Amino acid sequence: QVQLVESGGDLVQPGGSLRLSCAASGITFNIYTMDWYRQAPGKQRELVATIFNSGGRTNYADSVKGRFTISRDNAENTVYLQMNSLKPEDTAVYYCHFVLGVGDYWGQGTQVTVSG
Repeated sequence: QVQLVESGGDLVQPGGSLRLSCAASGITFNIYTMDWYRQAPGKQRELVATIFNSGGRTNYADSVKGRFTISRDNAENTVYLQMNSLKPEDTAVYYCHFVLGVGDYWGQGTQVTVSG
C-alpha cells in the first residue's frame, strides 16, 4: 500500500522553528515530485512548497518564501520541511502529497501551532 506519514508538528512560540518529516512507503519515491500543503480551520488547503524528483528545483508560496525550506532524502524516502521564523498565521495542519496518474496521495497531516 502507498502510505505517507507526516511527523514533527508541535506547539511553538512565534519566531521559533520546526522541522516536519514525511516518510513514504509503497512507492518508488525518487521519481516523484513531492509537495507540502497546509490547511487551517475554515480555510482553503494551500500549497506551501514543492520539490522535484532530483531535489534541485523547488517552489514556495510567497507567504513562506525565505522562511521555509523543502528538501528530500531519496535514500530514506523522506521529504522535509524546515520552518523558521514561524508566525501565528502559519498555524495549520500540514500535509505531504504527490500525484501519480489520476491519484492524489496524502498523508494524515501533522498539526503545527504557533502561539501568540
